Amino acid sequence: MVRNGRVVLNVPSVVFDKSGITVVLGANGAGKTLLLRTVTGLVEPDAGDVTWAGYSPARRRYHKLGLILQKPVLLRRPALANIVFALIAAGHSPGVARKKAARALDQAGLAHLARTSARNLSGGEQQRLALARALCLDPEILLLDEPTASLDPAATLAIETVIVNTARRARPVVLVTHDIAQARRMADHVVFMHGGKILEQTSAEQFFNSPRCAEAAAYLDGKIVL
Repeated sequence: MVRNGRVVLNVPSVVFDKSGITVVLGANGAGKTLLLRTVTGLVEPDAGDVTWAGYSPARRRYHKLGLILQKPVLLRRPALANIVFALIAAGHSPGVARKKAARALDQAGLAHLARTSARNLSGGEQQRLALARALCLDPEILLLDEPTASLDPAATLAIETVIVNTARRARPVVLVTHDIAQARRMADHVVFMHGGKILEQTSAEQFFNSPRCAEAAAYLDGKIVL
């Protein structure tokens, strides 16, 4: 994928593990967010096709991707109604949707905000609402793009706890971040990107203890890698 004469994404294929948390790591501009948006169909590639395990991603399967963006996309309605709307759109009856939504809000620690407009929630509360909504749809995989980038430590911990608990329920998670400390805390697997390419894809232990490429080693040392 080329933008303004510069290659911003050149990834022929990527494999996300079927368990645990895969962290897509790299500096700003490495292509992490563009990769996530491309594999989920939000961005069309300049050339080639996006396939999931060799198959074209049919529109009816998109709800099986639990996608959380850095700035969550929420409806201008109460927190509970945001989840109810998503569940009804996925085929649940209104009664079932309301019950599932109320349970999801309670599990996210947001039950007391059920009638509060999503626009009036704090950044951390909005992300927890977006997570609760995504998980209600029972996605096959949860993908998150910098979900804690602008949050304080308490809100970050709350989001990370939800992510870890999701992975423990045998649901694979892909987390895009440039925060090395967060990656060390959470990663089971690491995909390291630089210059729009994947330079390493390995276990977290291997990556943090003995990175294979010079760019990754420099990045972990806190050096600016051009």
